[in-house]
Amino acid sequence: MLRPRKKYTVYELQQLKGKRRLTHIHVKSPEEATAAELAGIDLMSCSFDSPEAQARFPQLVAAAPNSFLSGSTPHGIASGEEAIRIGFRALELGASSVYCSASPRLIEAMAREGIPVVGHLGLVPRHVTWTNYRAIGKTAVEAGQIYTKMKELESAGAYAAELEVVPHELASFLSSRTSLLLMSLGSGSGCDTQFLFSDDILGEYDERLPRHAKAYRNFLLEYRRLQEERIAAFREYVSEVRDGHFPAESHLITMDPTEFETFRASLD
Repeated sequence: MLRPRKKYTVYELQQLKGKRRLTHIHVKSPEEATAAELAGIDLMSCSFDSPEAQARFPQLVAAAPNSFLSGSTPHGIASGEEAIRIGFRALELGASSVYCSASPRLIEAMAREGIPVVGHLGLVPRHVTWTNYRAIGKTAVEAGQIYTKMKELESAGAYAAELEVVPHELASFLSSRTSLLLMSLGSGSGCDTQFLFSDDILGEYDERLPRHAKAYRNFLLEYRRLQEERIAAFREYVSEVRDGHFPAESHLITMDPTEFETFRASLD
């Protein structure tokens, strides 16, 4: 198997920087987490940004016990104290690290307490009102801004950063100029991990696939087929109940005739 015999530690991941590109996917269910572990995926991430996601998190940890799993923290953390509380909660539930797209100030608060934190560079979906949905870093000015933010994350104590939709030349350069593990989402193959969402890999939606993503299956087509089969099965059930064909004799539980007559007689 490609999967390591035990889950990575942050220390081990740092030792792999520049030596091997790791595979990394975002999963959303125990079934996906198990499949990713069995397939040999190195790193996983999942949501930890709502009460529902936090309640579901231990199930994902249990489904992939030998895998490094990061939980993405809620948007709008108000203070360092809240960030620390959320970070430790994720670790207590089995997370190997936490992802946080907030400011270096909040990342530093968690890092100072020993919580492994992943920051975010490039296109940050939660902040697109300032950038629109587009590649970030195609100009020298924007490249410089990403570099500065990367160094701020580094100084804050993050051990890694997701690098989203950045020109691949810039991404490779940045990776060579930082101790951070850079996780490429649409930023080429020159970073430390190659990151995709399970939704993209499995082809689970009808919208146009992002340029940086690749679908390896068409689950949407399969979901539609299964829905048609559900409807057909339910219709057959309705028809058989109405026609008296279900339940058939093979579905019935029988009672000994003598016992039944004894019961009836007891009533009389």
